[in-house]
This record gives sequence, structure tokens and C-alpha cells, in this order.
Amino acid sequence: MIEFEEIVRLIEESRNRAFQKVNEELVLLYFTVGKTVSVRVAEGTWGDKTVDELSAYILNRFPGLSGFTRRGLYRMKQFYETYSLDSDCFKFWLEFHGTVQPSQIVSPMVTQIKTGKKTNNQIVSPIATQLQVADNKQDIFVTTLLTQISE
Repeated sequence: MIEFEEIVRLIEESRNRAFQKVNEELVLLYFTVGKTVSVRVAEGTWGDKTVDELSAYILNRFPGLSGFTRRGLYRMKQFYETYSLDSDCFKFWLEFHGTVQPSQIVSPMVTQIKTGKKTNNQIVSPIATQLQVADNKQDIFVTTLLTQISE
């Protein structure tokens, strides 16, 4: 029976990782859709009617898909605007975490592996690790947000 429990544990861990990845993709999707709607509305190329048409188009293409109603699209827009580069939330985050210097950019391995040997390597915040793969501060912020949502 002990081996059975090990297999069940592996299945549960795998399922949890799959759910986490799905959630990450959904957050990125909502952020990206929100950005598109926000930019188009701000440019004046889209209005309420266009957002209604987009909602109808999506629901026609993907029957049974939820969350892409007019209200849902505006919530995605609001989500993007709340966490975008120009948002007060993002500015607060930058101030809270301070300026990150290039010397703080480290390999993700250092944050995950702790050996018994004394070395100059430090266990550091995942924020610094994410800087290594991010192209800009917006990506860092969204990656950090996803990390916090996923935990």
C-alpha cells in the first residue's frame, strides 16, 4: 500500500502543477486582452459598441466560453490598467522593492539549491531571479504577480 500512496502523491502533485500552469496562462491571457482593449479604447479606435461586438464575436467562435462578456472584457481592461507600467500599483511596487542593480541579477539555481558548503553565493529573493529573464520592469512585475497568485 505504501507504493500506492507514492503513486497517488505523484498524481496529485502533477495535477496541481497543471492547474497552476493553466492559472498562469489565464492571468497572462486576461492581462494581454485587457491591454489590447485598454489601448484601443484609449486611442479612441474602440468604443462600447466595439467591445460589445468583440464579446459577441468571441462567444460565437467559442460557444460555452465564459468570462468574455462585455463586463468581463472591461474587467480585463481594468486588471491591465491596475497592474500596467503606468499604474499606481506598479509604481508602489517599484518603490517598495527599490531599484535593482545589475549585481543583484543571479542564476535561478542559487535560489533553489542550498549546499552545505560555505560559498559566496547567497540565497536571494525570487524578484532578483526573475530579472534575469525579464525584458523590462513590466515583465518583472507581472511575473512576480503570477508567482504570488500561484502560491
